Amino acid sequence: MNEKISDHKTDIIIPEQDIEFDFIHSSGPGGQNVNKVSSAVLLRFNTNSQVISEEVRANLKRIYKKRITKEGTLVIKSQRYRTQEKNREDAIQRLTILIKNASKKPKLRKKTILPMKSKKKRLEEKRHHSQKKRLRNRLFPED
Repeated sequence: MNEKISDHKTDIIIPEQDIEFDFIHSSGPGGQNVNKVSSAVLLRFNTNSQVISEEVRANLKRIYKKRITKEGTLVIKSQRYRTQEKNREDAIQRLTILIKNASKKPKLRKKTILPMKSKKKRLEEKRHHSQKKRLRNRLFPED
């Protein structure tokens, strides 16, 4: 069962040994069924896998550092649905979204250059405000 994560530019196929599923009791509504059935899914993905590149791995660790353990395992908990299968599919879908987000290159910020006119206007307003404050001072201090 290899999971395929595809993007317009790249296709990543994640082998079975890099994904581990644990089924746990779900919290929230569901009546007595909640106590009997383990419908929530914990997906564990080994980020040290050779499947993803170093760049994607570094981005994953930087962006999702709260979801990654010290050993480098990304943990996703899914309990949206009442069935194991739907929660499993949801966890896989969320993993694909996280990997796609980590594979995108961040946009570089371009510094904006202020026009000279706006700089002059700002400084002129500062001078005007300063002069207003100065004129409010008392001319003859009381003894």
